[in-house]
Amino acid sequence: MRTPRTNVRAAALATAAAAALIAGVVPATAAASAAPQLPAWTVLTDASGAGRGDIFVAPSSSDAKYANGVEILSPDGRKTVWSHRVPAGLSAADFRAQTYHGKPVLTWWQGTGLGGLASGTDVIYDASYHQIAEVHAGNGYTADGHEFVITPRNTALILAYTERTADLTSIGGSAHQKVIDGVVQEIDIATGKVLFQWNSADHVPYAQSEQPLPASPDTPWDWFHINAVKVDGGNLLVDARNTWTAYEISHATGKVLWQLGGKACSFKLRTAAGQELNTAGAFFAWQHDPEPLGGGRYSFFDNESAGVANTGGGAVSDYPYSRVVTVQLDPGKHVATLIRSEAQPAGLTASSQGDAQPERGGRVFVGWGSLPYVSEFDRTGAVVFSAEFPAGVNTYRAYRFDWK
Repeated sequence: MRTPRTNVRAAALATAAAAALIAGVVPATAAASAAPQLPAWTVLTDASGAGRGDIFVAPSSSDAKYANGVEILSPDGRKTVWSHRVPAGLSAADFRAQTYHGKPVLTWWQGTGLGGLASGTDVIYDASYHQIAEVHAGNGYTADGHEFVITPRNTALILAYTERTADLTSIGGSAHQKVIDGVVQEIDIATGKVLFQWNSADHVPYAQSEQPLPASPDTPWDWFHINAVKVDGGNLLVDARNTWTAYEISHATGKVLWQLGGKACSFKLRTAAGQELNTAGAFFAWQHDPEPLGGGRYSFFDNESAGVANTGGGAVSDYPYSRVVTVQLDPGKHVATLIRSEAQPAGLTASSQGDAQPERGGRVFVGWGSLPYVSEFDRTGAVVFSAEFPAGVNTYRAYRFDWK
């Protein structure tokens, strides 16, 4: 297990205004008056072992001097390939390259309220940077920004949050407590038809939550906080931040097949040499972005920290720093082993957001969520790329993709 270490070199990135000009987003004559622009970042590390794909980020800030939007950067992080500002008042999330009907596309979510009862739309742009489709949640829901996956069937897996009232007297709560449930939908992109729907409250007991009950029954309790859905063979892998659990569910029936982490874990937890559990005796806490790696291996962005009601304020932690963890499952023996971890290089904890993208050659590309950093680790755990946004700016996820 690598311990946090300092970054190795720094270089200034071109300003966001110049980047927008390169991308053709703002006419040159309007550059002086076009404000605000997407924030620039500073490249801290760019070693020979770094990946060669372009970098995808969706910088977001509450500071009015910066715009929110999406951006593709060159492999070294120093040039803007393309950028796009979302309308004022909106934020963007989960910006990535995907494939739709066999062709490369760009996808992201834009809307309001990411992290709570969000409301937004998933968009698809073609390789010429023209919008070709929108995906909306069905059955009266609205799309949340945590995940937007185009499947090999040319359908979309998206998430939604919904509020209702529940009787929580069995766990010491109110008989009329407002709760926030998590919803997965599979949408036919061409028609908007809902092909599959899964609601957390139908399959997971409220007692599995690690989130304390609010003082008032009128304060919605975000007990589950769904934040990811992945295709895992013929099944789906769903992640819930506030139960500390990843759920393998049947794509056909919605039944939970196994659970990793949390209060009802299906596996006995073990650690390989050099690895360790957190103070709660778990692999991860308040985690994001489970990634099926094949052969029973899964990686997670392990926040190990959360603020009160996911606000980021009053954050507590169950490990000294955030990290990426890789787990090997043995379903036959019901054993899960922590086999690898990469620590946040500066020894910091991210109280929200984050992702860990597996890459070719054993590298992993990490967006540190609420922290203003992006890092890339090689197969030995060494940092081969890192960059830093201005204070107060972050990207929910960060990726590398071969683009153009």
